[in-house]
Amino acid sequence: HVLRYNQRLWTLFQSELADPENPLPDEIKKNLLSLSAFIDKRTFDLMAFPAPEKLDVLIAINRNVSTGLGVN
Repeated sequence: HVLRYNQRLWTLFQSELADPENPLPDEIKKNLLSLSAFIDKRTFDLMAFPAPEKLDVLIAINRNVSTGLGVN
């Protein structure tokens, strides 16, 4: 299931961001953790109340993060 895969990916991000040895600046870590909390909330909402239009924001966030990471 795509939502579960995406949630696992963001859980991995959360784990890495919470690592005290993560070299990212604290402000970036804080912002990404906040974003991941939003991802969790939206994912659970989608699982409980599926609606295709709710996917748009998750897709946009993932695209923007992947672009920022140079993954594209």
